[in-house]
Amino acid sequence: MSFPRAAGILLHPTSLPGPNGIGELGPDAFRFVDTLAAAGMKLWQMLPLGPTGYGDSPYQCLSAFAGNPLLIHLPDDGTPFPAHEVDFARVIPHKRARLRAALDAFVPDERYHAFVHEHAWWLEDFALFVALKDAHDGRAWTEWEPGAARREAAALETWRARLAEEIERHRRAQFVFFEQFTALKRHCAARGVRLMGDLPIYVAHDSADVWAGRALFQLHDDGSPRVQAGVPPDYFSATGQLWGNPVYDWDRMRADGYAWWIRRFRYAFAQFDVVRLDHFRGFESYWEVPGADTTAMHGRWVQGPGAELFRALTAALGSLPIVAENLGLITPEVESLRAQFALPGMGILHFAFGNEGEYNQFLPHNHVRELVVYTGTHDNDTTVGWWTAAAGEANTRSADAIERERDFVRRYLATDGHDIQWTLIRTALASVAHTALIPMQDVLGLSSEARMNLPGRPGGNWRFRFSWDQLHDASVERLASLARLYDR
Repeated sequence: MSFPRAAGILLHPTSLPGPNGIGELGPDAFRFVDTLAAAGMKLWQMLPLGPTGYGDSPYQCLSAFAGNPLLIHLPDDGTPFPAHEVDFARVIPHKRARLRAALDAFVPDERYHAFVHEHAWWLEDFALFVALKDAHDGRAWTEWEPGAARREAAALETWRARLAEEIERHRRAQFVFFEQFTALKRHCAARGVRLMGDLPIYVAHDSADVWAGRALFQLHDDGSPRVQAGVPPDYFSATGQLWGNPVYDWDRMRADGYAWWIRRFRYAFAQFDVVRLDHFRGFESYWEVPGADTTAMHGRWVQGPGAELFRALTAALGSLPIVAENLGLITPEVESLRAQFALPGMGILHFAFGNEGEYNQFLPHNHVRELVVYTGTHDNDTTVGWWTAAAGEANTRSADAIERERDFVRRYLATDGHDIQWTLIRTALASVAHTALIPMQDVLGLSSEARMNLPGRPGGNWRFRFSWDQLHDASVERLASLARLYDR
C-alpha cells in the first residue's frame, strides 16, 4: 500500500472528554474529528477497541472481534466523574447498569437482525461467553462448570436456555456499538481523517476466541496455557514482559491456510483504513515462556509462520494497509520479512538520543520514507515526562545517562528544553517519514501523570482522559501551521 504524506494524533477513545466517566463514540468523538481536521491532522490512531478484561487493558480483550460496550454513548445522567482519568472501579458498574436498562428498552428491527446474521460467526460465541462469565462471577473460563468450560453440547444447550435474556443483551450491545462506530467512521471520511486501528498479535487467554477455538492454541487438557507469550528483558523491564497470552498452534493454523488470520484481518480492514500490527517481530520468531513461569526471563525464541502467513493474507485480501510495530529486539530476519511485504515500520524519537556516537535508526537524519515516526507511543512516558524524569521506578537509566541524553537532545535539536514537546512534534512532522503520529498528551503539554501505560505496572494504566479546556485554539493552529509547513 502507498502511504500519502500525513500527520495524525494517537488517542484511544476512552481518553476522550465526556460526561459519563469514560470517552465514548458520541458527540465528543465527532468534535475530536472536527478538531483533527482543523489542525491539519489526517489520521486518528486508536488502541484496540475490544471489550477489556484483565487490568482494563485494550491488549487483553475478551474478544478479537467484539467492540467494548463501555464506549457506547449514553445521555448524561448527571453522575459526577473525574475529568482527567477513567475511574474504572466506578465507571464499569455504573455504565453496565445504564446499558442494561437501555438495551432492555431497545426494539430490534431489520438492521439489527441483519447484523446478527452477518456477524453470527463470532457474535454467538462471544455473547454466550460473556453471559457465562457473568454467571460464573467473572471467573476465567477454565474455572467454570466443567461442561461449559469444555463446551459440551448438552451443557451449552442448557446454558443457552438459562441465559437467553443475557445473551440477547450482549447481541444488542454489539449492534449498538458498531452502529455508533460506523457513524463515527463516516464522519471521519467526510472530514478527510483516516482511522488507524491496532491489532495485537495475541489474544487473551480468558477470551471467547480461546474458549471457542481451543484447537488453535497450545493448551493443556484443562485449558491452561502450555506456553505463554512475552518478551525478554528490554528497555521497559529488567525481567522482561510476561503477557500471559496463550501461544498459537501455528502448525494447526498452517493446515487450514491460516483461515482464522484471514478472517481477523479482513474484519480489521473493514473497520479501519490502516492497521498497526502490534509485536510484528513475533511473526518471524516469538518469545515462548513456560506456562507456569511468573517472569519472562526463562523463555526461548521459536520460529513463527513468517512470510507464509503474509503470502496467504495477500492472496486472500490484496494489498495490506499495515504498519508493522518493529520495536524492541529486532533482528535482520524481522526487518527482511517486513521489507518483503513493503510494510512501514515505526520510529520513536524518545529512543533516538540515548547513545550518542552509535548508529541509531530513530535519529531523524537516519529516517526513511517508509516509516511512521512518533514522539512516543502509548507505552512511553509523555514527552514532557520523558524530558523531566529522574532515575527511578519508571526510568531504568542512571542520572548520568539521562543527563548525557538531554545534552545530546539540546545540541542535536538546538533547544534549551523549553516547550520540548513542540520541539519533538516539529521534528516528527519535519521528518522524511511519510507518516507522523503525535500522542494527544504531547499536544496538550502534559507530564507523567497523563501517561497511558507503564509496561509491567500491575495497575493504574489506561486511565488518561483530557478535557476540552486543556486544548487551546493556539495549539490547534500551531499543529495546522506545522502540517502546512511540512506538507502533511
